[in-house]
Amino acid sequence: MPSDARAAAPSEEEGAAPAPDAPAAGGGTTGPHHDPYRDPHHDAPGDGRLGEQRDVRQDPREDPREERRRERRSRWYRRDVRWSPYAFVAPFFVFFMAFGLFPLLYTGWASLHRVELTAPTDMQWVGLRNFSRLLSDEFFWNALQNTVTIGVISTVPQLLIALGIAHLLNYRLRGSMFFRVAVLTPYATSVAAATLVFVLLFGRDYGMINWLLGQIGIDAVDWQNGTWTSQFAVSTIVIWRWTGYNALIYLAAMQAIPNDLYESAALDGASRWQQFIHVTVPSLRPTILFTCVVSTIGATQLFGEPLLFNGGAGATGGASHQFQTLGLYLYEQGWVNLHLGRASAIAWTMFLILLIIGAVNWVIGRRLRKSA
Repeated sequence: MPSDARAAAPSEEEGAAPAPDAPAAGGGTTGPHHDPYRDPHHDAPGDGRLGEQRDVRQDPREDPREERRRERRSRWYRRDVRWSPYAFVAPFFVFFMAFGLFPLLYTGWASLHRVELTAPTDMQWVGLRNFSRLLSDEFFWNALQNTVTIGVISTVPQLLIALGIAHLLNYRLRGSMFFRVAVLTPYATSVAAATLVFVLLFGRDYGMINWLLGQIGIDAVDWQNGTWTSQFAVSTIVIWRWTGYNALIYLAAMQAIPNDLYESAALDGASRWQQFIHVTVPSLRPTILFTCVVSTIGATQLFGEPLLFNGGAGATGGASHQFQTLGLYLYEQGWVNLHLGRASAIAWTMFLILLIIGAVNWVIGRRLRKSA
């Protein structure tokens, strides 16, 4: 019987399917046939550490060259984060030192010497003599007085008109963008072009201002040769050019005022004028102080308008120096009379005046912050 069973069982030669491989003791396969989708590292003999070593050797992060490259990039990144801000602001400091700090220090050094513009390297030490001479120079005091007068005549109406224009533009108007651009147009106009137009307007014989005065029975006015008339004419140029600029500053400040304040005032029965006096103006006190200081600084440095208004007479500011400002007096001493040391002393005197104005601004601003 066993022999018959063995005979009945088909052999491999006859095409029978081979028997599956028996599992090995280590959990692998003993036959030549195995699962093709099985991980070869899993079938590796041993405890699998060989496969782990292969993975470690194949990891690019453990490559020394890649590690050095990463360290180099990290070092460049740290340098970029640290030094890039200084590189961005460096051009400002370079130009400031070349065109701001160096001229300031050089004029301060030249103000202590007797030096002519024809020989700027030939300096003779005189100490504070150039400054002491200004105290007894009637032309300096005349220029200082004219500067203060023109500054007051131009600054006060300019800021009042700008405040009124900003108040009107703050309400919803048709074409408000057009009016905002229109009020800024004089600021974008050239000083030379604006002054030449005003010279024609204030002409004695054929000026439009005198023509309008003649229509109402007033005699023609010699605007350039009179003291007050010439200063008023120069002030109108300043008012025309800078009113729109200050109006936009006031407008920006007004738009930052909370609407709740206006709504509360309206509920209390306040009119628009009362809202302007009791809400708008108190809220604009820091801005008004800022515009006053900036306008005062601009009036101290006034130069182009009086120079061109005088026509071809140069930097004298009229036949009697009636509208000669400190800027014109500095120009006359340095570039007409060629006294570079005296001009430097005038420049530093103007700088000290501006420092005083800045100190007053700081004191007033501090008190305003405390009162608020």
